[in-house]
Amino acid sequence: MAQRKLGRTGSHREAMLKNALVSLFKYERIRTTEAKAKEIRPLAEKLISLGKRGDLHARRQAAVYVQDKAILKKLFDEIAPTYEERPGGYTRLFKLGPRRGDAAPLAILELVK
Repeated sequence: MAQRKLGRTGSHREAMLKNALVSLFKYERIRTTEAKAKEIRPLAEKLISLGKRGDLHARRQAAVYVQDKAILKKLFDEIAPTYEERPGGYTRLFKLGPRRGDAAPLAILELVK
C-alpha cells in the first residue's frame, strides 16, 4: 500500500505516526494536518479492530504501534469495547481550513462516540 511521505524519512514518519496514534487514543481527538490525519486514520481503525478481538496475540500486535502500556490498556479495556456492535468507521475527520502560518490544510481526527 502506497503511503504519503509527509516530507520525512521512513523511520521519522513511522515514529511520528506512532506518537500521533498514542495521542489520539489518550485524548480521543487530535488536531493535525489533513495529510497526517488521513495517514493516521487507517492505523487507528486497525488498532481498534485488534482491541475488539481482545486476545493476547491482538494485544501484542497492537503493542508494535502503541508502546505506552497505559494507553494500550485503555485501548483494549475502555475504547475498543465501546465499538463492540459497530462494524467499522471508528474515527471521524473534520476539515478546519488553512493554518495561519503556512496555509497547510488542518483537520481534527476524533474517535466516534
